[in-house]
Amino acid sequence: MSENTESPQLLCLRNFRVVLCQTSHPGNIGSAARAMKTMGLQHLYLVNPQHFPDAHATALATGAADLLDNAIVTSTLAEALTGCAFAIGMSARKRGLSHELVNVRTAAAKAIEIASSQPVALVFGTEMSGLSNAELDHCQLLAMIQANPEYSSLNLAAAVQIMCYELRMTALAAQHIADDNLNLNTSPEYATIDSLEAYYAHLEATLLHIGYLNPNAPKKLMERLRRIYARSRLEKEEVNLLRGILTLTVSPRKHNKY
Repeated sequence: MSENTESPQLLCLRNFRVVLCQTSHPGNIGSAARAMKTMGLQHLYLVNPQHFPDAHATALATGAADLLDNAIVTSTLAEALTGCAFAIGMSARKRGLSHELVNVRTAAAKAIEIASSQPVALVFGTEMSGLSNAELDHCQLLAMIQANPEYSSLNLAAAVQIMCYELRMTALAAQHIADDNLNLNTSPEYATIDSLEAYYAHLEATLLHIGYLNPNAPKKLMERLRRIYARSRLEKEEVNLLRGILTLTVSPRKHNKY
């Protein structure tokens, strides 16, 4: 019997979305859709594409035009990540950031575990410059395709194909592990990225209120705090707990007993 996306071990692929940010060439969108469909992924999000819909995209999608028809176009990356519990930013180079940086195979393993119960996003930047630091602030993990260091430039659709392939192979392998130890369904409920954004806004307002954050010289305090929390991979209940602390920091209760 041939494998298909209805196989139990591949159902988690439905929980992935591929997010392309500010794509300049419509052909890359169509080729990325084709790459996704060959590996069983179906949810395509486009953040401010320069040309979409476009006949060139449809032509290069070949049999994956349905992914283009159902693609969700947003004006911001935050919108595209709404509802996701985890976002992996794809990068072609090392950066001076405190994000955890792993290869795509390691990233796929982390992503498959979370996607067994919650949505996960794969975030790709522009063809010329990749993801900006501001876009990476929305991600919890940075992944790199370990290509030839003398010529590491990959076409956008090729990068999508490699990551989707790694996800598919990891999902197939993970089923054997799950049969032995039943670990796939024990992952915690992580906070969604939009709830994290709400927490960061709450945190910034609180730091301004208590005078820790100087609005005239903020430097990179909020960026650094975001990256601390990205490494922590907060759960839903933990975000609620932290927001409760922020609320009481601004308006403390008297004689509060715990």
